[in-house]
Amino acid sequence: MSVIEARLKELGVTLPTPPVPVASYVPCTITGNLVFVSGQIPIADGAIKYVGKLGVDVPMEAGQAAAQLCAINVLAQLKAAIGDLDRVTKVVRVGVFVNAAPDYTQHPEVGNGASDLFAAVFGDAGKHARAAVGVGSLPRGVAVEVDAIFEIK
Repeated sequence: MSVIEARLKELGVTLPTPPVPVASYVPCTITGNLVFVSGQIPIADGAIKYVGKLGVDVPMEAGQAAAQLCAINVLAQLKAAIGDLDRVTKVVRVGVFVNAAPDYTQHPEVGNGASDLFAAVFGDAGKHARAAVGVGSLPRGVAVEVDAIFEIK
C-alpha cells in the first residue's frame, strides 16, 4: 500500500470508482509534470449529493461536506490518471465553485472542506493556491464543484 493510500485509510477515506464525465470533456489532462483534474461534483455511490444553494437551503457545514466529497472525487480521478498517488509532489491550485445566494460571503469556509482534505492527505505538499468563487448555478443543481491542478514526478 502506498504512503498516500495508507494516509487515506487513516483518515477513513475510500476512493470511489471515478465518476464518468456527463458532457464532452475528459476527467484529467496531463501536460509535462502537471495534471489538471476537471471539476468534480459531489457524487457518492452513483448518486448526486448536496443539491441546493448556500445561503438559501444548504448550510455552510453541508457545503464543506460537499466540497470534501468533491475533493475525494478529484483524488479518484487523479489516481485513475496517474496510477499511484505517491507520484504527487504538490497540490498546485484548487478551484472551488460555490452555488450561492448573491449575498452569501462564506465561500472560503466552504472551500476549506476540500483544502483541509488535500492538506491532511498530502501534508505540506497539500498546501495550495485557491480560488473560492460564488456562482449562480452549478451542474445538476449541486451546491459545490471542485477542480484542481497537481504536480507529479
